[in-house]
Amino acid sequence: MKKIIFLLLVLSPFVSKSQILNIEKSRLEKDTTKVFMLKTVAGMNLYNRSAAADDPVNLFGYNLDINALYYPGKHGYMFISKFDYLRINDSDFLNFGMVHGRANFLRENTINYETFVQYSFDNFRGLDPRWIVGGSVRHSLINTEKVSLLYGIGGMYEYEKWAVPNEDRFVEVGFIKSSNYLSFRATINDFVDFNTVNYYQVGYDDGISAFRHRISNSTILNTKLTERFSISNSFEISYEDKPIVPITRVIYSFRTGLSVNF
Repeated sequence: MKKIIFLLLVLSPFVSKSQILNIEKSRLEKDTTKVFMLKTVAGMNLYNRSAAADDPVNLFGYNLDINALYYPGKHGYMFISKFDYLRINDSDFLNFGMVHGRANFLRENTINYETFVQYSFDNFRGLDPRWIVGGSVRHSLINTEKVSLLYGIGGMYEYEKWAVPNEDRFVEVGFIKSSNYLSFRATINDFVDFNTVNYYQVGYDDGISAFRHRISNSTILNTKLTERFSISNSFEISYEDKPIVPITRVIYSFRTGLSVNF
């Protein structure tokens, strides 16, 4: 059974997602000639196969991404959502979801501002829900057609409810954090585009009388092979020095895929 589940996870498009959100990637996907842009990706997996009649393997899963960008003038508005679900037999193996809204004021200025709100859950890790409300100041250091470098300095309030592993109880926390990021994007040539965002968040938790630190990175490399074919590679990693409950401190995901344009 362990080997079968492992193969299903390798072959399945449903991968465990971290809580990293690459906002800059979504900005780069906009078409500057359009005021409004909507992108939806949906998929479903249904699988039933076994080597023995008394040892069935039933897999059901779906994924749904809905992204919207609205740029009416000086300001910009973004909506990003992701939902992934995977069940193997009677066990929920993966259940992740996130809804994020953001407003970017004076977005074309060298110094601009943004506010955001986010709801997410990750039942596999025991998180449900996480609420985030905050804002930041963005400073663009380099902004050309091929290269951009900027940083954001801000703050947020984060509320989380965690299930304690192997115990029938929950832990709820809520505190203010400093939230900062550094973003770099480079169009190397007509075929290769590189985008990376590094986040650093820190907040003081009265419950443990100490600071909690979170560091994360999201890196995306897109390679255009021909006018119809391209390869997209993304790597995400996140580290928390003091998790709210005893879980893995480092989580990561790597995804690669071939896309065909018609």
